[in-house]
Amino acid sequence: MNAEPLDARVLDRLFATIISRRSGDPDASYTARLLVDGVPKIARKTGEEAIETIVAALADGPDRVTSESADLLYHLLVLWAAAGVRAEDVWAELARREGTSGLTEKASRNQRSEGNG
Repeated sequence: MNAEPLDARVLDRLFATIISRRSGDPDASYTARLLVDGVPKIARKTGEEAIETIVAALADGPDRVTSESADLLYHLLVLWAAAGVRAEDVWAELARREGTSGLTEKASRNQRSEGNG
């Protein structure tokens, strides 16, 4: 039985494990192999996992969506590690957006992109 809390902190633990695999043996670690393959391959794999999650949501039950979502989150975290994104920066961005209407946040992003173009 896992003594760790069953909550989103598992993502921080997983991300730490992924980071530790940067120096791992690609022949012994799937994560190390992905990291050696680089961002383009990891991005493609993340896209595949996103599609599988969507298909599961449309055609299968919650158990399959749960499984595919776990695969998607894992590959997304590997992508972050390969792209130099820190998990805490994503958490900070989510916290910054917390309590803001999705419509308001989308409008502010659109205004920022129009100002940069």
